[in-house]
Amino acid sequence: MNSDPRTRVRRATPADAIILASLRYEFRSAIGEAIESPEEFVARCEGWMRDRLSNDDLWLAWIAETQDEDGSLAIGAVWLQLIEKVPNPVIERETHAYITNLFVMESGRDRGAGSALLEEAIAECRRSDVDTIVLWPTPRSRSLYERHGFATTDDVMARVL
Repeated sequence: MNSDPRTRVRRATPADAIILASLRYEFRSAIGEAIESPEEFVARCEGWMRDRLSNDDLWLAWIAETQDEDGSLAIGAVWLQLIEKVPNPVIERETHAYITNLFVMESGRDRGAGSALLEEAIAECRRSDVDTIVLWPTPRSRSLYERHGFATTDDVMARVL
């Protein structure tokens, strides 16, 4: 993996919701059959994303962009949800985090954009005094997360409904 000097990562704003929704469609429709058209999904998802980025300080997102002669092009994104824990009377951090939707378009892969996005999310977790970060990797992304210190643990339980 080489770091592409033309790629930069920036914090997403509500104005980026349509870009983020389009990236989400690209990501998820590539791994499963879409039940909505791109236009229907982006319209629905854009509102959800704009609302979260406008009114919810528990949801954050970053966009990876590459620079070329025509300007900047979004090539990837990552979302982070801060999860509050119930207050605790002992010394224990009171926030967890959920990293989701880390995606880099095929044209931007293997040049450091995924790592740069993940590093921004992890840095925010450090600033927010997060105890544990959880995520569900795809088979392709598992090695990226492992390179950044993530491991399968025995102390988290889950039930799929």
